[in-house]
Order: sequence, then C-alpha cells, then structure tokens
Amino acid sequence: MKTAVVSQKSPRRAFTLIEMMIVVAIIGLVAAMGVPSILQALRKDGMRKAVSDVKEVLGNARARAIFSGKTTEVIFHPVEKRLESAALPDGVDIAMLDINLLDFGASDEARVRFFSNGTCDELTLVLHSGDEWQKITLEFSTALASVSPVTR
Repeated sequence: MKTAVVSQKSPRRAFTLIEMMIVVAIIGLVAAMGVPSILQALRKDGMRKAVSDVKEVLGNARARAIFSGKTTEVIFHPVEKRLESAALPDGVDIAMLDINLLDFGASDEARVRFFSNGTCDELTLVLHSGDEWQKITLEFSTALASVSPVTR
C-alpha cells in the first residue's frame, strides 16, 4: 500500500502593496523636506557669489598671463561696484580696495597686473554685505587669491 505524502508549504512572507506605498510615501516626505536646504546650499547669492566671481576673474587673469607670456590686467571699477567682466550682486559693496598699498576705494578705475612669471601686484579687497565682511588678498609672489572673514 502506498501512502500519499502531502507536502506542506509554509506561507511566504512578502510586503503588501499598501506597506510598500507607505514606505515610498515616507521616503518622499523626507526627500521633500530636504530639497529646500540642498538647493540653498547649491545656490550662490550675495556675498558667496561675489567672492566666487572675484576669485574666478583673478584666477583666469593669472592663468592668461602665465600661458600667454604677457602681462594681463584686471580692471576694478569701485564706484560702479564691478570688475571688468562681472558686476557685484546687489547689496555687496567694496569697502576697501588697496593695490600695492595704495588706496583705490574711491577711484573710477583701478588695475591689478598679473605678470608672465606668475607674480602680480599686491591686492587687498574687502567686500561688505549686511553684517558679513570678506577680505580677498593676492599674494604678490604667487598671484594666488585667498579669502578670509574680516574680524572686528
């Protein structure tokens, strides 16, 4: 006589559609709460944009001088709050502009020269916006820009 073997399958556990939808909704809520802060961190405005623009213009002028073998200049227009190729954002002012230890803050035009040997005129530029003050300096022997907050 043969006996029939009945196999018992254990029930498989799986996520239901409702559980998966709840998890997706929670992930969506958490992501939606984080998006504004991520966008704000990525967006440049005000002082951050001004400092970034000035550093970019100075760096490009340094590179042009070295690669072309010719002296290049960056022209500041302190009264108009702009550089040769970039205007400062609204609310950002030039508080101080010294080139080779001479004050050009009230001048119509000021020129910083970059030389083919990688040097430049000495520059100290202080930008002001609200309660924020940033100082951009050029080291004359390397022509590299550095940024530091102004402490009072």
